[in-house]
Amino acid sequence: MIASETIYIKNIYYMLSYAFSVLNDKSYRKIETESFENVSELLSEILAIGVARQIKQGLVKDYIEISETTSSIKGKINITESINEQSFIKGQLNCSYDEFSVNCYLNRILKSTMNLLIKSDISHARKKKLKGLLMYFGEVDLIDVGKINWKIRFDRNNQSYKMLINICYLAVKGLIHTEKSGEVKLMEFLDDSQMSRLYEKFVLNYYKKEHPELLAHAPQINWQIDDGADFLLPKMQTDVTLEYENRILIIDTKFYKSNLSKNYGKNIHNTSNLYQIFTYVKNKEVELQGNDIEISGMLLYARTNQRIQPDSDYVMSGNKISVKTLDLNQDFEIIKSQLDGIVDEYCKIKK
Repeated sequence: MIASETIYIKNIYYMLSYAFSVLNDKSYRKIETESFENVSELLSEILAIGVARQIKQGLVKDYIEISETTSSIKGKINITESINEQSFIKGQLNCSYDEFSVNCYLNRILKSTMNLLIKSDISHARKKKLKGLLMYFGEVDLIDVGKINWKIRFDRNNQSYKMLINICYLAVKGLIHTEKSGEVKLMEFLDDSQMSRLYEKFVLNYYKKEHPELLAHAPQINWQIDDGADFLLPKMQTDVTLEYENRILIIDTKFYKSNLSKNYGKNIHNTSNLYQIFTYVKNKEVELQGNDIEISGMLLYARTNQRIQPDSDYVMSGNKISVKTLDLNQDFEIIKSQLDGIVDEYCKIKK
């Protein structure tokens, strides 16, 4: 189920805004009043605004290794390379040294992604805007976007790049290369794995921002084993856990093409998902036994366009287990109301 059919493009922006708080800055607010034909237009606009801001602050620099054959000795002499090149005949040596340069990996990702978006299905005005920004990347090399290592460590010096690189990731992973024409098309949707991560992060950060009275986090749950080592057991990593006084709600977000399984032609809940949330709840209950804590669990699916959608509540071994659907293809205020309603029903916050 592609996202363009199930999610308003503007809602993807709102989801990104919760996932990356920097998007709440006033410089991005004009996006709320614009209309976008596809996701590529939205990502291009976010990237253009973000890169322009970064240019004003200054593009980050880092030490990169330079290897060159030179008559002036710099850094480390590469004996093998010098012999192979026979550079010493000309009174030169091959040397390697570090240079503090704007031509670092983060800027290469930005430049290569903007270059790719220019070839995609976006408006002439946005292409012109991106081309204008590329003028500031003259000393930065292009790289193969298909080979980018996205496992990047961010620190105090490059923290402002975190959202930009995540937007680059979404853009690059949504690209389709058409070999015949050499053109590049951006999908009108983000695939399930991308949307699943964004959906999970959105729900968690929504509760963190809009409900400070709760403890909204995503902790791991320990296996409550009676005997044996647990190092071979899979990690129980929650997506969203809401805690308020003596109540805990564990939410597992799900973004699938289909929210129900078939068994002999009959619609049923996904078995492994039910086992998963039930296991989370029962292990948490054993961990906290004797503390008079009410623990519930919920599978929160993103709505698809299938006729039947999950909407069930069960009491399993004394715990409430719910299977619900969040419709992302509606006005965002209604989405917020649905998320707030979960807090009202399960956390019973005192007004």
